[in-house]
Amino acid sequence: MRIIVHNAKCQGHARCWAQAPDIFDLNDEGYILPGDIDVEEKDELLASRGARSCPERALEIDRTSDTLLDRLLFNQDCGG
Repeated sequence: MRIIVHNAKCQGHARCWAQAPDIFDLNDEGYILPGDIDVEEKDELLASRGARSCPERALEIDRTSDTLLDRLLFNQDCGG
């Protein structure tokens, strides 16, 4: 899973960090740092909670890349 960060929308509420401080990095003023976040499978629940807690919708959950990769790997394993 990947979290797409829309920095221009961030207002510094830090709700994402409150849900998952090990996943979301903030600057000294409480704004999310630039750059998308690749989330390990074990951290997906916390990351999802953090992203959904943003009142400004500055964090977007992207699961499509994982799905496409899974399909590719499945097809290779099946000889397709």
